[in-house]
Amino acid sequence: MSEKELPAGWVRARLDEIAEVRLGRQRSPKNHSGDQMRPYLRAANVGWDGLKIGDVKEMNFTDDEVAIYRLAKGDIVLGEASGSASEVGKPAIWNDEIEDCCFQNTLIRVRSHLVNPKYLLHYLRYEALSGAFVEGSRGVGIHHLGAAKLSSWPMRIPPLAEQHRIVEALEGHLSRLDAAVATVRNSRKRLAILRKTALLDLVPEEAPDSWTASTVEQAGTVELGRARHPDWHHGPEMHPYLRVANVFEDRIDTSDVMEMDFSGIFEKYRLHPGDVLLNEGQSPHLVGRPALYRGMPPDVAFTNSLLRFKANSDVMPEWALMVFRRHLHARRFMREVRITTNIAHLSSKRLKVIEFPIPPLDVQKQLVMRCDELLSGIDVMDREAARTLTRADNLRRAVLNRAFTGALVAQDPTDEPATALLARIQADRDAQPKAKRARRTPAAPRKAKTPAPAPDPTPAPTHAVQQEFDL
Repeated sequence: MSEKELPAGWVRARLDEIAEVRLGRQRSPKNHSGDQMRPYLRAANVGWDGLKIGDVKEMNFTDDEVAIYRLAKGDIVLGEASGSASEVGKPAIWNDEIEDCCFQNTLIRVRSHLVNPKYLLHYLRYEALSGAFVEGSRGVGIHHLGAAKLSSWPMRIPPLAEQHRIVEALEGHLSRLDAAVATVRNSRKRLAILRKTALLDLVPEEAPDSWTASTVEQAGTVELGRARHPDWHHGPEMHPYLRVANVFEDRIDTSDVMEMDFSGIFEKYRLHPGDVLLNEGQSPHLVGRPALYRGMPPDVAFTNSLLRFKANSDVMPEWALMVFRRHLHARRFMREVRITTNIAHLSSKRLKVIEFPIPPLDVQKQLVMRCDELLSGIDVMDREAARTLTRADNLRRAVLNRAFTGALVAQDPTDEPATALLARIQADRDAQPKAKRARRTPAAPRKAKTPAPAPDPTPAPTHAVQQEFDL
């Protein structure tokens, strides 16, 4: 179906023609305490699988503010902003989970007028999943959707009876898909446990007597990468470099490698096959995440968001990787980090003192081979599970697309058309009493000005102009 076509009985409308769209109340230190404390939702309470109400905070709301910001059953709340583009506009529906609950300005509330709220929920979730809200957002670093932008969002509205059929069919398909996705995610969790168990068994905490009890500093050299600076974004000796976003556990992502000027110092920071890279600054559970550089991409350096470990001759780089992966899963790095604004930092000084067991070289080779055998099988299953989740995401978008193009359920020519629904919504709005505007404080009197010329008493011709809506 082309963008201009709609199924019989459907109509196009702006979101604010079928719903009230409102931004939540802004937080303020003066409202952190008071005699009218009430629970409120924020962006952290909205997940893709629904509301997360295990950590709902409170703020002081007056009775007048509660009348504006209280949530009612069927309200939809969307994330107004996010540092992650994929999270912008993420919606969930409110079902009176908490009494007298309000919402904060990191959320936008959509309150339906006669349109099925679950239809709106699925429609808005489809827009979020397809990336449409990201394209419509503004801001650098933090993506803001904004209530004004959402108010004007184009919607496809089927007849009310068809909305109910679409919701019923969607929830049947999506519930089965959700169950399958939950099974695959649980499988990945079990695989992660197997991976951790294998590493903890192969690199024991108590080393055998035949092994050398050493530290990272004694087993090799540790270096911090080069700092980044705007002045080095251009220059005569540009080279690619790796940063924390490129280093995953035992994997280097080469899809987004940046360049920087390394005039005269490239060799100091140049990576060589066998170097082990560890994340210096990362979220606490990921700090120290290691990967082995195996020569790709070639001729590349590294920045100070990474630490480089170069093994001594009596240490295999693959064994060093095993040791660091073991420390990652045992959360050993966490005992050495310092945390600033939710980012954990593992300095080279702190990394050097961490224990590093060294078996004889022939034992290292045997353990590396055994680790490859165990983890390669786990990794194959994990990659297949990841592909299954990707296919599930594609299937979810396809089902939603069919729903909102009129292909999921049949149209019934006896259904009341959506144009009649919009007319009822408009009539209900017109019948509502107009909200009183706040009285303004009278301005100070201004100095008298020279009076303007008297208007021409001849009345100008009047032309009625009817506003057109793309329905």
